[in-house]
Amino acid sequence: MEVDFYGFALQDVDDTQVPVEYPEGREAGSAFLTAREGRLDIKSAGHTHTATLSAEVWDGEPPAAEDRGNWEEQGEAQFRSPSGELAVWTVTGGPMDTYLSLSETGGSWRVRVSCEGRAEVRRLAWEGVPEGIEHYLVQFWPAPA
Repeated sequence: MEVDFYGFALQDVDDTQVPVEYPEGREAGSAFLTAREGRLDIKSAGHTHTATLSAEVWDGEPPAAEDRGNWEEQGEAQFRSPSGELAVWTVTGGPMDTYLSLSETGGSWRVRVSCEGRAEVRRLAWEGVPEGIEHYLVQFWPAPA
C-alpha cells in the first residue's frame, strides 16, 4: 500500500456516513493511531514509501502479537464502521483499490495496530522511496456492547 505525507487511513466505504473524510482534520504531530467516526488515521515514520499491511478480523479480542513481529509502535482504539467495510486511503490519492471487510453490517469495533520497520523507513525515506520496509498488522474485533 502507498504511504504519503507520513500517513494513511482506513475509512468506511460508505463515505456518506463519514462526517470528515480523510485527510481532513488530520493533524501534524498527531498520535500513531487516531480513531474518528468511520475512519482510522495511522501515522507512518516515512514521508513517501510503499508499506505492507496485514489485516485480521477476530470474533473476540485477539492474543497480543508480540511474538509475530519486532513492533516499534502499537496503538489501540475503538471506532464505528457504518458499512462494515473499509478502504485504504492515501493523503493525496484518496481511496486505493484495497478493501477490508469487517462484517456484512456496520458496527462498533476495537482495533489494535502494530508497526515494525519504522526506524529503517525513517532513515531510507530521506534517500529515496523505500518499498516494503514498514509493515503494519491491524487486528479488529467487535467492541463490547
